[in-house]
Amino acid sequence: MATPAKRKPRSGEAGESGGNNRRNRQNTEAAGPEAGCRLNTESPFVEGAIVRISMENFLTYDNCVVYPGPHLNMIVGANGTGKSSIVCAICLGLAGKPSFIGRADKVGHYVKRDCNKAVVEIEVFKNPTNLIITREMSVANNQSSWLINGQHSTLKMVEDQVAALNIQVGNLCQFLPQDKVGEFAKLSKIELLEATEKSVGPPEMYKFHCDLKNFRQRERELENSCKEKHNNLEKMKQTNERYKQDVERYHEHKRHLDSIAMLERKRPWVVYEDVRKQYEEVKQNRDRRKEELKALREAQSPMTHQIQEAEKQCASLDNKMKEKMAAIKETSQKCKQCQDALETKDKEIEKVKLALRMKKDEEMDRQKRVHNTRKMIEDWKNELRNTDSSENIQPQIDSVNAELRHLEEERANIDGELNGLRREKENLLKDEKGITDRIVQFDNMMNMKEEKLKRRFRDTHVALMWLRENRNRFQRDVYDPMMLAINMKDHKHAKYVENYISSNDLRAFVFENKEDMDIFLREMRDGQRLRVNAVCAPDESWAEIRPSKPIEELYRYGFFSYLRELFDAPHPVMNYLCSQYRIHEVPVGTEKTRNMIERVIRETKLKQIFTAEERYIVKVSAYTNQTISSNVSLWPAQFLTVTVDADERRQLENQQKEIIRQLQSLDSQMASLSEKQKRLEYRDNELRQQKKLLLERKNKRKQLESKISMKSDSLRRMEQDAINLEEATEEANTEIKRINIEKVKLVTEFMQLIKCCVTLNKHKTDLVLQNVKAAFHKSRLEAEYKAGTVQLRAAEQQFQELEERKRILLEDCKGLMRKAMQACNLRPNQNLPEHFSTAFLALPNTLDEIDAMLNEERSRASCFTGVSASVVDECNKRTEEIAHMTVELEEKKKELDDYRQNISQVKERWLSPLKQLVDQINEKFSGFFRSMQCAGEVDLHTENEEEYDKYGIRIRVKFRSSTQLHELNPHHQSGGERSVSTMLYLMALQELNRCPFRVVDEINQGMDPVNERRVFDVVVKTACKESTSQYFFITPKLLQNLTYAEKMTVLLVYNGSSMLESSKWDLKAFSRRRRRFH
Repeated sequence: MATPAKRKPRSGEAGESGGNNRRNRQNTEAAGPEAGCRLNTESPFVEGAIVRISMENFLTYDNCVVYPGPHLNMIVGANGTGKSSIVCAICLGLAGKPSFIGRADKVGHYVKRDCNKAVVEIEVFKNPTNLIITREMSVANNQSSWLINGQHSTLKMVEDQVAALNIQVGNLCQFLPQDKVGEFAKLSKIELLEATEKSVGPPEMYKFHCDLKNFRQRERELENSCKEKHNNLEKMKQTNERYKQDVERYHEHKRHLDSIAMLERKRPWVVYEDVRKQYEEVKQNRDRRKEELKALREAQSPMTHQIQEAEKQCASLDNKMKEKMAAIKETSQKCKQCQDALETKDKEIEKVKLALRMKKDEEMDRQKRVHNTRKMIEDWKNELRNTDSSENIQPQIDSVNAELRHLEEERANIDGELNGLRREKENLLKDEKGITDRIVQFDNMMNMKEEKLKRRFRDTHVALMWLRENRNRFQRDVYDPMMLAINMKDHKHAKYVENYISSNDLRAFVFENKEDMDIFLREMRDGQRLRVNAVCAPDESWAEIRPSKPIEELYRYGFFSYLRELFDAPHPVMNYLCSQYRIHEVPVGTEKTRNMIERVIRETKLKQIFTAEERYIVKVSAYTNQTISSNVSLWPAQFLTVTVDADERRQLENQQKEIIRQLQSLDSQMASLSEKQKRLEYRDNELRQQKKLLLERKNKRKQLESKISMKSDSLRRMEQDAINLEEATEEANTEIKRINIEKVKLVTEFMQLIKCCVTLNKHKTDLVLQNVKAAFHKSRLEAEYKAGTVQLRAAEQQFQELEERKRILLEDCKGLMRKAMQACNLRPNQNLPEHFSTAFLALPNTLDEIDAMLNEERSRASCFTGVSASVVDECNKRTEEIAHMTVELEEKKKELDDYRQNISQVKERWLSPLKQLVDQINEKFSGFFRSMQCAGEVDLHTENEEEYDKYGIRIRVKFRSSTQLHELNPHHQSGGERSVSTMLYLMALQELNRCPFRVVDEINQGMDPVNERRVFDVVVKTACKESTSQYFFITPKLLQNLTYAEKMTVLLVYNGSSMLESSKWDLKAFSRRRRRFH
């Protein structure tokens, strides 16, 4: 039964009225504020259901009270009448947050406009007495004050009371406001499961789920802890194993060190024993050497007398030998003189013979020269007879000289002409270099412009490079982008052009033919994917059109030029700019123009105006005929600041071509003169060679006559110098005979001297033999004496060495004895202990063996690097830690097993009821869909049973028989299908009746009529059962001929200026009046 909704009427505001009245007035009035003290007997309301909703200055309401029914409440009203305001009142009145509603984010925004505060009061059914919650909301500080059953309270106390009744206005499965309908389909499976647990599950189900998630987190921590401790334990065991090896190495190292210490103790005793043996041996050798020295001294004494006798005999024989040697020397000198005289005589004979031979050779040579000279004279005479006279040769020489002089003059003329041409060529080359340098400067400026183009418009630059290589593909000329083709006459004016001509046109290529432009754009845009612009110049000649006002008329306004006259450009480019931008009609002014701009605009009627730093655009309104002007500041020029004087460049190029032509002409003339000069040089060489031959012929006769005269004189002198060989031969024989007689006398004398010399040599030889014999005897005695002396000295030296060696060894023995005692820590005169003697017996007895063993032990000990005594302590300490960690690991494992057992128990208490709950929801949900000739199912979904935070409820639906079941989400289903699925899921939860009421606001808006009717039937059938909880269904409209149940309550919400005040609302009076009409 519907009860009246009271509201203070206001013009243009909404009001509410009741529907079918099935509750008596007594029940309605009993739902007032004093009901909180009333005892509840039997009631159709479930505990926690809403009995009354009161609103004052809340949203659109001044004062309104709503009395919902215990089952299905249909709140119907047009849009804007205040249906959703009731939903907001339920949420905020039951300690809900503004974010649950999805509208304003502050409670102050829910207060009616021009009011300071609002009051919402909710009466909730509860045994034994109802619970009344009052919330007063303030605009000033966005704060709320709370009352429970008229007593001041806190938000926390209200939340506890609401939670005790299992009211969850933040759960979309229980409370679904209009602005949150779309979010239900966006709920994840996990969020839907939690909302369902809170809504229809047993009170402990959600707690068990949260506990399981926490338990699982703790289980992971324990697992990680056990794993970490196990890994640490394994690492420590492995480390300890390595340390055990180090301990063994330490003990082995210590054994080697002990062995080294014992060897080092024994070594001094072995060294001492070796030195002591050496001392005994040296002492024995010294005694033997002393006896030998005594015997040598006794044997040396008799030999001295024998040596003296031998020396006397040798001295006597030496004197006799000296006398004989003097006689022999004298005789030998006389023999030498005779021999020298004989040799001199032989040389005189040879000299005579040589002089005779030389005379014979000289005479023979003279005769040959006479013969040769006579023959030479005869030959020259014959040649002289055949030689021409000089009178015949001179005319030829004069002719050749004349021709040579003529050639010399011609060559001088040619050299003069060549020098003039060379100077002229040098001057032209200098001029050409200057022009070339100037052209390079222009090219550098163009390169700067191209570099700017490349940096700003890379695609345009790439297209430019392609165009320069492919110009032959186009029928007519294609011009570079305008920013390259335009050349400012003064770079200061570049800003006017750049501010007036668009950037797209400045980087556009200019074509004279549209077909060429289409070919170019297809290649660039389609073929190379480049973003380039191109324009086609008009065929008409716009560049020559004169401006409508001569610039002279504008001088008085500060204008100095039209935009067209500020730059040069190719004719097609200028045509395009004049036709498209009318640059011939755009004047450029100065600051003077700016100062009188209003007058300029009024008097000149110009459309576009440039001042020094601004651009003015003037328009005339088509409606009011008023002049409207706007101005913008000019930005600095970026591209056209580099200026190139095109006229100067063309003049330079023409001059360069003219110089090249002149240079080619000069090269041709110089080549011709050089060729002529070569011919003259060749002719000059021929004439000089001819002159040389003629001069040789002229001088040859004189030379022959002179030669014949000189040779004739020489022949006479040679004939007069003849030698008489017979006389010369006779004189030579006489001289040789005289010399031979003198030689015979010398030979006789020489033979006598030889005989005397032989006799003296024999006597000398006898004396020599005697002397040798005496000297040998003496030498033998001296040698024996010397050997004895050497042996004696050696024996004395050896004796001294042995004596010194004995002394040193004795001192060494004493020192080594002290060292050996010190090595064993023994006092003087103390015997070697027994344990040292026993240990020494096991060691080698020789020094080499001890040193070898000592080196071996030291080498082995040195291999144990990094081994210290602390490693043993660390190993023992780590063994204790391993034992302690093993105990801790076992305790952790036991704790983990106990925890898992606890988790298993909680899981069983949570999962089994949850599965039953989901099965019940699925059964209802599937039944609802089957009744609509569709299919749907709900299941519990998880990828891993142990991951409790990943459990979720999956809703899958199918609205057409030709499709498969698809999970409910915003992508597979339409808005209406999602609304139907949401509504049926909520209805499946309705019969489980865990929460006291549910609110669904305008969920049917996206449904088609068929589904809306089916859903409405399911809602009515389900929500009107005895066992179900309270249900609020808010909708702006209903279909016709719907099925209604007796337990439904329909609340109709109206608004308007004719609505009654709530104090004048009387349902009984309305009924009586209705009956009178009938």
